[in-house]
Amino acid sequence: MIKHEFQPSLPPPENTTGVVGWFKKNLFSTPLNSIVTIVLAYLAFMGLWNIVNWAFINADWVGTTRDACTSEGACWVFISVRWQQYMYGFYPDSEIWRPRLFFATLAVLVALVAYDKTPKRTWIWLFMVNIYPFMMAALLYGGVFGLEVVETHKWGGLLVTLIIALVGIVVSLPIGVVLALGRRSEMPIIRSLCTVYIEIWRGVPLITVLFMASVMLPLFLSEGSETDKLIRALIGVVMFASAYMAEVIRGGLQAIPKGQYEAADALGLSYWKKIGLVILPQALKITIPSIVNTFIGLFKDTSLVLIIGMFDVLGIGQSANTDPEWLGFATESYVFVALVFWVFCFSMSRYSIWLEGKLHTGHKR
Repeated sequence: MIKHEFQPSLPPPENTTGVVGWFKKNLFSTPLNSIVTIVLAYLAFMGLWNIVNWAFINADWVGTTRDACTSEGACWVFISVRWQQYMYGFYPDSEIWRPRLFFATLAVLVALVAYDKTPKRTWIWLFMVNIYPFMMAALLYGGVFGLEVVETHKWGGLLVTLIIALVGIVVSLPIGVVLALGRRSEMPIIRSLCTVYIEIWRGVPLITVLFMASVMLPLFLSEGSETDKLIRALIGVVMFASAYMAEVIRGGLQAIPKGQYEAADALGLSYWKKIGLVILPQALKITIPSIVNTFIGLFKDTSLVLIIGMFDVLGIGQSANTDPEWLGFATESYVFVALVFWVFCFSMSRYSIWLEGKLHTGHKR
């Protein structure tokens, strides 16, 4: 009798596995693909090399005047000279410690809230949302505890960008939740009012809202009454963003299975307990990507305040480009501003991905 013994399987060829195999399968599978890959790789390398050469290798980093920019690369001296304006606008030099304290405390609080193992994290969040904004408003504006008053028209740069973005993000979320619940309400008057509000604000560009809040709103106020331009801009941004946030939350509420509502009713929960303990936590978890996407859009839209004469970080960059002593360095200015926006937006995006994975309980497919 002849016995057949199967030999162990041989490993696959080395040129079909790992990095070499991936390159061979996806980039060099045919002669045409190989040629296209080589050409595109060459173009990408040359483009990247030119950027690195301009931004780092041949760049000028040290100096205080235009004369320090002698190479053919980027003149980052322009940014270093204007650094204080990019960060704080035209805030008085003697009071710069106040916005610096705001930046430092904000960074610490955001880090504490973002870290899920921080002790008393809920209390820190409540302090950050309910008390901290008023403390920082008093610190930045002054007029209390012997602090010099600094009018908001002197604020600018990243300071204004963060203030508008943070207020818009923090305030628009709860208002959006209320509007979303109102639009799904069984009471016709409440549902109609919320629907009209949402559709009106979603149908108007933000630049028009800011223009109306800054220029037209004072015309409807009584004579002699004035409202700070920054306050008017904040109100416009919040009302605009809350309408978009309401639709995001409403999408999450509609995604919850009907059985969840029925189960909460079967337990005898009241409407607000059903929404607060069962429905809303699930809806917010599902809509995390959409919520953060709205936040990112709001953060970038803060640059539109330039239309009403407020100088955010982009407005400061554009005003710096018109300085006769530094003409010709607009590229460096826009690259720096773009980098600032990218850092904040990318950080929010990555944190939302981490938070979505942490709260994943079976909805992800």
